[in-house]
Amino acid sequence: MATEHESVELVGDEIVANVARAALFAALMGAGAYVSFPNPISPIPVTMQMLVVFLAGIFLGPVWGGTSIVLYLAAGAIGAPVFAGGSAGFGALVGPTGGFLWSFPVAAFITGVIVHGGFALRDYRVGTVRLVGAMVAATAIVYAFGTVGYTVVQGVGLVTSFWTVAAAFIPAEAFKIAAAIGIVRSDAIAAN
Repeated sequence: MATEHESVELVGDEIVANVARAALFAALMGAGAYVSFPNPISPIPVTMQMLVVFLAGIFLGPVWGGTSIVLYLAAGAIGAPVFAGGSAGFGALVGPTGGFLWSFPVAAFITGVIVHGGFALRDYRVGTVRLVGAMVAATAIVYAFGTVGYTVVQGVGLVTSFWTVAAAFIPAEAFKIAAAIGIVRSDAIAAN
């Protein structure tokens, strides 16, 4: 029992810091949806969201990286205009690109597991091969979810879906992977 001179800590400083970081990455994810470019070979624009997914897993680790993207999805589902093109609401989660949205927390989690070598947050400054491998694995997850989601909603075949919503983005994803490596190697951002 605490006396009048003792304080009771309801939530630890580490949890508060992790929640703040997760909220920051959720906001970055929403901002990444607004940075978009038309894709000449797909009806779906290129956004910077995958870059944020990669960085969430790398900097926050699997648990908090995935949590940050879940926060982003929750914000969009309840009406914040944080999805691509400023869209919002649950309809975006079940629309033609909904598979991508559902894949993002899984991809951040997998990126974090590979980079950190497990579920605990460790030093993210690992070898380039491991970083690239983590982001390629995350990209494969996103493409799989996105392709299946597009197939189901649009009623087209898997091959057509893959060429429309996945293969068309490979050059952009390569650029985002290179950008993530540059950010990680810059040491401009460091988590404690």
